[in-house]
Amino acid sequence: MSQELLNKAVAGSVKDNPPEFRVGDTVNVSVRITEGEKERIQVFRGVVIARKGGGVAETFTVRRIVNNEGVERVFLLHSPSLAGVEVIRSGQTRRAKLYYLRKRVGKATRLRDITQTAKAARKVAEETPEIVAETDEPQEIDESQTENETVSEEKPEEE
Repeated sequence: MSQELLNKAVAGSVKDNPPEFRVGDTVNVSVRITEGEKERIQVFRGVVIARKGGGVAETFTVRRIVNNEGVERVFLLHSPSLAGVEVIRSGQTRRAKLYYLRKRVGKATRLRDITQTAKAARKVAEETPEIVAETDEPQEIDESQTENETVSEEKPEEE
């Protein structure tokens, strides 16, 4: 019974269409900031290094470098202060958490772009010969052509 009440309370806070992005993507996160009576939107640009949780408590961590210092910020996915998430570029990763990027500096922090790998896969597909699909149905032979063609087994006359 308490789980039903919890689900009803949470249902109003969960966004209908949460933004779609993955770990390794470079994103612009727009956050609403209220200063007194004014409200403005601040953009935080960086690489998504982690996603955690589920439901209304789902969070994601974005990392960027500012003045040669690593800055990480954790955002609630379903927070009303989150104005939007825009994917700038998609990076290919083999891990769910990219905490190893914390130890890296400069060019070592770059991730392989998904579009580059897709181009490489397309190139390999073009180089390989096409495989002809075999069918179980017998092929029809035009009998009119085979009847008209007669094979002569006559030996040429020698003089």
